[in-house]
Amino acid sequence: MIHASSSIALADTWSDYRILDAGDGMKMEQWGPHTLVRPDPQVIWPRRNGQPWADWDGYYHRSERGGGQWEYATQPPDSWEIAYEPLGLKFRISPTSFKHTGLFPEQAVNWEWFSGLIRAARSAGREVSVLNLFGYTGGATCAAAQAGAAVCHVDAADGMVKWCRENASLSGLEDAPIRYIVDDCLKFARREIRRGRKYDAIIMDPPTFGRGKGGEMWKLEDHLWELLSTCDELLSDQPLFFLINAYTAKLSPTVVTNLLTELMRKRGGTVTGGEVGIPIVADDKILPCGVYGRWTA
Repeated sequence: MIHASSSIALADTWSDYRILDAGDGMKMEQWGPHTLVRPDPQVIWPRRNGQPWADWDGYYHRSERGGGQWEYATQPPDSWEIAYEPLGLKFRISPTSFKHTGLFPEQAVNWEWFSGLIRAARSAGREVSVLNLFGYTGGATCAAAQAGAAVCHVDAADGMVKWCRENASLSGLEDAPIRYIVDDCLKFARREIRRGRKYDAIIMDPPTFGRGKGGEMWKLEDHLWELLSTCDELLSDQPLFFLINAYTAKLSPTVVTNLLTELMRKRGGTVTGGEVGIPIVADDKILPCGVYGRWTA
């Protein structure tokens, strides 16, 4: 039988990253030595005093035609480093033309969760292999490798996989057992089944829309269950965990827990789900930053 529950998980142990304030569709963040202001669709409440923020280094302005551009008051370098000290990880931060910086800091709460599971398994003498799909710049990959797992990192964008290599190097994981794969995640998973590979844990961060290496179209509502079902065949006889992250409004925590409950029904275990969030320094609000679903044996 599956046991399921829901909660909010807070990423509140950062030193190099903070959300300083939020309002009127924008959030002001501290990324190490630099302060950036970016849009956030969840910030629909007004700014507390109605006054523009000062003392920022970069401000991202959306365009009515889509996309946007950065305005810099103080020109930061093209990239810089921040550390997540609780796990001994370092990441390269670089503001991109589509507002992102190369890291989703709220995911630290998931890194902490699965790192504990991996370390416990390793302490018990077990080898742990992890498949990270839609791995982006490798925050989860680095955390899993730092905890002692062998990791297969898959993303359709070559630039993101190279960025993951950089982050692994910054974190002292150059020689860690990480496979870096540029490929469509569903096609790769199918090939891994044919090759007879098995994984003890799977992490995935599926987008709403996307294109694979060969131009394959990914659409969340059409392809997520197919991917989950495929991944079920990749799990070892004694899987450790399964983690789904999602940023799209199309998936609620209840939907994610329902998916995992259905997928893992024959295995039993526990499913938990909820939101991930980050505290806002100025007024102690919580900024929701997506949803998660976790299964453990």
